[in-house]
Amino acid sequence: MAEIKAILTILLLTLVSLVLIPLQWIAVKLNLPIQKNLPHIWHKIATSLVGIRIHQQGAPAPDRPLLIAANHASWVDITVVGSLMPLSFIAKSEVSGWPVFGLFAKLQRTVFVNRTRRTETAAVADTIAVRMAEGDAMVLFAEGTSNDGNCVLPFRSALLGAATRAAGGDQEAGVWVQPLSIAYQGLFGMPMGRVHRPHVAWYGDMELAGHLWGIFKHGALDVAVYWGEPVRVEAATDRKTLTRHLEREVRALTMAALRQKPVERFDSDEIEASEFFSNAEKTAKAGV
Repeated sequence: MAEIKAILTILLLTLVSLVLIPLQWIAVKLNLPIQKNLPHIWHKIATSLVGIRIHQQGAPAPDRPLLIAANHASWVDITVVGSLMPLSFIAKSEVSGWPVFGLFAKLQRTVFVNRTRRTETAAVADTIAVRMAEGDAMVLFAEGTSNDGNCVLPFRSALLGAATRAAGGDQEAGVWVQPLSIAYQGLFGMPMGRVHRPHVAWYGDMELAGHLWGIFKHGALDVAVYWGEPVRVEAATDRKTLTRHLEREVRALTMAALRQKPVERFDSDEIEASEFFSNAEKTAKAGV
């Protein structure tokens, strides 16, 4: 029965994609306003078909420019976040060459980052800043890699500089940066637990095709999406201080979601990311 469900889900998503992909391609080429909304519609349909239930706490900031700094456990994060509102992502350059995923990323107007060429970081940050100034909400998975779903890895500060660049030299100008936590809580209505969370988390050397099939076959996921308080960033804001603040916020929100307890915030970096991995092997696989 699960296999039949997976096949039907794939067939329906394929039909939806065959309708929306040409429309989005035309919208992007002609720079039509609807280009921001069509991917959002696709993600909402996808989460519904797969059986992903999203539980939100808080809300996205209404102000623009807006950069969203999130943790990252799985490719599923993209569909979850994409179903919440019209937005675009910042992704590693390798994604652009992936079958199917690369096409979808390009059609969602993703900004690609070559992590092996640090000399290009400033140019990419400028591109992100321009997109934010034009009113696009941009999502940055600030860990720079995916984790095992049980933790939040240290945030990287390089691309958070896009926020200060978007603010520019005008002291009156400001950019909003909002922390976002994505936590997978349940499977088939039951608490997931750290042992079963890799069913959703995609990290290390996991095979994508098998992981995709597993999600389509055993969807019925409960995902907690916690929005933190947005931070107003100016040109003079210290990038590393901002990064530490966002990391602490997302970690506190994720811990609360996974434990299903109230948020506990910490004033220091006393909690190390590796404490929330189930073992040292997973820490190594996730790229720490």
